[in-house]
Amino acid sequence: MQTSQIRSRFLKFFEKNGHTVVPSASLVSPDPTLLLVNAGMVPFKPYFLGEQTPPWNRATSVQKVVRTIDIEEVGKTSRHGSFFQMCGNFSFGDYFKEGAARFAWELMTGSQADGGLGFAERDLWVTVYETDDEAERIWRDVIGLDPSRIQRLGKDNFWDMGVPGPCGPSSEIFIDRGAEYGPDGGPAFGGDERFIELWNLVFMELIRGESAQGLGKGHDFEIVGELPTKNIDTGMGLERVATQLQGVDNLYEIDEVYPILDKAAEMSGKRYGAGHDDDVRLRVIADHVRTGLMLMSDGVTPANDGRGYVLRRMLRRAVRAMRLLGYQDPAFPELFAVARDCMQSSYPEVASDFGRITGYAFAEEEQFASTLRQGTTILDTAVAEAKRTGTDRLSGSEAFALHDTYGFPIDLTLEMAAEQGLQVDQDEFTRLMTQQRDRAKADRAGRRLVQADQSSYRKLVDTLGASEFTGYSQIARESRVRALLSDGAQTQVATEGDAVELVLDATPFYPEGGGQQPDFGLIEVGSGKVEITDVQRPLPGLIVHRGRVASGEVRAGESGLASVDIGRRRAISRAHTATHLVHAAVRGNLGQTATQAGSLNAPGRLRFDFKTPGAVSPETLAAVEDEVNSMLVDDLEVSAFITSLDQARKMGAMALFGEKYGDEVRVVEIGGEYSRELCGGTHAPRVGQLGIVKLLSESSIGSGVRRVEALVGMDAFRFLSKEHLLVSQLADSFKVPSDELPERVSSLVERLKAAEKEIAALKSGQVLGKAAEYAAQARDVFGVAFVGIEAPAGVAGGDLRGLALDVRGRIPGDRPAVVAVTSPSDKGVSFLVATNEKAREWQLRAGEIVKALAEPMGGRGGGKDDVAQGGGQDASGANAGLQAAEHFVGQKVTGSA
Repeated sequence: MQTSQIRSRFLKFFEKNGHTVVPSASLVSPDPTLLLVNAGMVPFKPYFLGEQTPPWNRATSVQKVVRTIDIEEVGKTSRHGSFFQMCGNFSFGDYFKEGAARFAWELMTGSQADGGLGFAERDLWVTVYETDDEAERIWRDVIGLDPSRIQRLGKDNFWDMGVPGPCGPSSEIFIDRGAEYGPDGGPAFGGDERFIELWNLVFMELIRGESAQGLGKGHDFEIVGELPTKNIDTGMGLERVATQLQGVDNLYEIDEVYPILDKAAEMSGKRYGAGHDDDVRLRVIADHVRTGLMLMSDGVTPANDGRGYVLRRMLRRAVRAMRLLGYQDPAFPELFAVARDCMQSSYPEVASDFGRITGYAFAEEEQFASTLRQGTTILDTAVAEAKRTGTDRLSGSEAFALHDTYGFPIDLTLEMAAEQGLQVDQDEFTRLMTQQRDRAKADRAGRRLVQADQSSYRKLVDTLGASEFTGYSQIARESRVRALLSDGAQTQVATEGDAVELVLDATPFYPEGGGQQPDFGLIEVGSGKVEITDVQRPLPGLIVHRGRVASGEVRAGESGLASVDIGRRRAISRAHTATHLVHAAVRGNLGQTATQAGSLNAPGRLRFDFKTPGAVSPETLAAVEDEVNSMLVDDLEVSAFITSLDQARKMGAMALFGEKYGDEVRVVEIGGEYSRELCGGTHAPRVGQLGIVKLLSESSIGSGVRRVEALVGMDAFRFLSKEHLLVSQLADSFKVPSDELPERVSSLVERLKAAEKEIAALKSGQVLGKAAEYAAQARDVFGVAFVGIEAPAGVAGGDLRGLALDVRGRIPGDRPAVVAVTSPSDKGVSFLVATNEKAREWQLRAGEIVKALAEPMGGRGGGKDDVAQGGGQDASGANAGLQAAEHFVGQKVTGSA
């Protein structure tokens, strides 16, 4: 039975039994605490936590899941895969233990002819929680399972979310794979290769607290009560069931995975099953290519952090595994095509979106192939040096240099070092990475964080219900203050100067969301006026207005007038409409795979991020700008309507990856089919009101993601007016027509460059001519001739090296000599150290000395024993660096280093 058929049978069985079929959510988790969906119940978490009311009593789904916590185990066991599909059925206050057990057993043991999975009862075992007498009774007396195949377990059969909230005992169904896989004794005593868990039934009936009561395995919490309604959450591993029904040994050999493995074996000339190391590599390739395909189909792209790094790590592990199998050519074009064919019957989007997916995959493989060549050479050198000196570890600074300079991932360095029997100083690596992040940390002060505790907001939602947003058709209205908060707590009154948060029964104020900045304005209640400077939606259905009482007194429960700053609203709405136009034009000029990856809509300006593998040419950018403004001239109509999510998709409405949409969605159209997107923002009624859109810049903000920034309306007009004035002034100064200005400026720049090169050459000549003078000024450091030179700015790298070697050559060869040279530049400071043969006999190595030289200049360096070089940020530290290098030489010679 194919995996897609098992998936279909599962959903049809539960749909027949009164469950609503819920499509798989995106792998990009809406939960801010998760990078990726890592369990089948994640999309239902708000219902289990009581944050939202479930729209059904019974539901079923096959949820896409990615887990990478055991990524190093992928390929080594029969159970560890990074992507898998979790079949689940859920009850929200409907059936409980007996219902869950009946459904699971009927599907598992029902004949395949009748739509069941056809497992033999004699092969199945069940575990229950150690104190769950009820569950054992149900399996024994209601289901009729042989009591000898029901076992009680402790912590492994108790489930919680890892936070205070719902929890409860669980019951698991195992299959006995037979004596060839290990000893008998059932799941409690047999080996975990013989008894494989297929289905976990969680009985949510309790509430856990914060503090310790010792359930073990992280369950160091107390049970504080019972849930008012009992819920069911189950998870059946689709790949594990497929392994059994297809009669294969492990999940890498099922129909959705094995063809990828087989293709990798064919390409590399290996035979699967011939050897442990090659088998593991083939499994890694099959697993990671499949996972990469599914992640990218949900909009994840390779990056250096977050979920993008999870993807990048797996793609690069697959590339390296192919190299270790002896295959050096690009492998992804063939492997991803096979993965697509394996998965498209269950997930058609992997085929329809294949062009975009492979654009990123192929670019990542090409980029990493270069990284792998460079990094491997550097790492091999470091490993050889470590073995030569008899150490069993690589320094954290070497690992950091590989990461920072060559883009070599630390996990790959750890893997490759371990293969050579070496460890890596991870503490030092982490310290260096932390220092780098601290230096590069972005200023997040502009981000508006929720001021009150989430629990306070949740109480408001529970007691007050949802806030009504009326801002699509109103900019002012009478509203009642349903709640007033100060310092995160509810209050009844606020006076002049108080910072407050207001919740209204209905509001015309747009809360920040979807890239659109919030409305500002005024709320007048009783004798008080509150200037609103922020509006947020901290929880679904709750709109919170933040501001300061400008005058008078504001009381909870009173009614007043809520008025939006119309000038700001219109400017933001124009920018948001322009963003939709830019999106449509970008896709029109770059292809349908150039989809939105983020946006900012502010008064008079916009920022639009989109996914595309490479830079956008100036010609393409000009074409996008021209197309957008031609739409403005045509004065296209902007309209919005509510429809079902399925209907919106059938109409071709664009949706953002990772966004969570309800059953009903708002569609915004511009000119009918020209632009059609799911959007909750506000817009201009016609695009002619935008006036003009001017694209200012295009840049990279990460691997495969580009950003354009633009001005809209009067902001764009004022910018162009200033630009015109500037061009006119420059043309006046150069005494040429404005259309000849670029040529004249280019000519002037070339002349300046030539003059700078001539000056630099003269400076270098003067410096190089002083080699004999520098050598004569060598300082004696415990028998070593040390020469420290602060060369003037602009000495080229080659000349810096030539000077050091010339000075070194002028010192008699029977005397140890160390020459250190620095030169400031536009980017900071360059430096170089050279040692002669006698110095190296005294164990004075340039590669070590240059590190002492680098530190006071905020830089780093490296190289060989005879010549080493580097660069720094602080040229003012050059003198201190030379002194540090001299001091290091003295310590080395006297044995105190």
